Amino acid sequence: MADHKITERTFKFRIYPSKAQTTRLNKTLAFCCELYNAGLQERRDAYRLERKSIRYVEQANQLPEIKEIRPEFNEIHSQVLQDVLRRLDKAFQNFFRRVKERKEKAGFPRFRSHKRYDSFTYAQSGFALRDGKLRLSKIGDVRIKLHRPIEGKVKTLTITRSTTGKWYACFSVEVEARALPKCDRSVGIDVGLSSFCALSTGEQVANPRFFRSDEKALAKAQRKEKRKAARRIHERIANRRRDFAHQLSRALVSMFGLIAFEDLNIKGMVKNHCLAKSIQDAAWKQLIQYTTYKAADAGREVRTVDPRGTSQRCSACGAIVVKDLSQRIHDCSCGLRLDRDHNAAINILSLGLQRLGINAKEAPSF
Repeated sequence: MADHKITERTFKFRIYPSKAQTTRLNKTLAFCCELYNAGLQERRDAYRLERKSIRYVEQANQLPEIKEIRPEFNEIHSQVLQDVLRRLDKAFQNFFRRVKERKEKAGFPRFRSHKRYDSFTYAQSGFALRDGKLRLSKIGDVRIKLHRPIEGKVKTLTITRSTTGKWYACFSVEVEARALPKCDRSVGIDVGLSSFCALSTGEQVANPRFFRSDEKALAKAQRKEKRKAARRIHERIANRRRDFAHQLSRALVSMFGLIAFEDLNIKGMVKNHCLAKSIQDAAWKQLIQYTTYKAADAGREVRTVDPRGTSQRCSACGAIVVKDLSQRIHDCSCGLRLDRDHNAAINILSLGLQRLGINAKEAPSF
């Protein structure tokens, strides 16, 4: 019998609340935002005045008292309120981790605006699917579009509001991850702007440029102060990027047993103002994230490597062939001549194989 490990997946569905239900949903978000900010203020004050750190349990134990003082909080399911404080606690845990690692700007937890607080979570109870509707405690029976069956054991339900006012139900479930058949094929991937990415196999994936394709329509909407239209365009761009990343990551995981990417410093790259818009439009990080979790489910390997020198180093002899961004061909004195991104992708694959303790020359050639 195959050994199946448990993994988490999310099933996202559009929901269609009535006007009264929409009011209750928005009220829930407002109260959650208020609780989050109050909890953050309490932690800040406790440390500033007493040098004391407050934990989740201490704040969660105050919820009954809060409901007595503010009866309107009784309109919110108790587990939803508890999850708000868990989110705050996680924000502090991540902050302290960043401080300890000194890998990035620590970023102290910030207060949240009502407009940007756009989701709340039922942790274990308070929701159920019945007769084609989603029953939400304190909200009611909400119409839901179940376009596919929910597999696995449901752990949590998160209700989210998009920037355009659409509502979604996101079920987090535990499922058995079934590994794909063993595959010895390996690939290195070099991301770029002329093409979205180049593979060590020689193929190139065209850059879809989702933002660029809608840039004129977005600029027109912003000039005329049509905020709803602008939000719809942004949402459409985000959806297209996400779908593209899902399709490409799924294809990569199905074809290769090892996938090596560059370890990208996006924050540093966008400091180049001439390229910032194109870099953000490409959304390379999204592809790497999607590929990583899909590979983990399928029993594949993903490795990220330091990209320094991969464009200049010859993948055949190791010599450094200096070239600027305008030079698209790698032409080495050893006789190797090929697209510079293809050469970089081969070097990235070699580094990925090294991380697994495999000599690139001994690896299968495809």
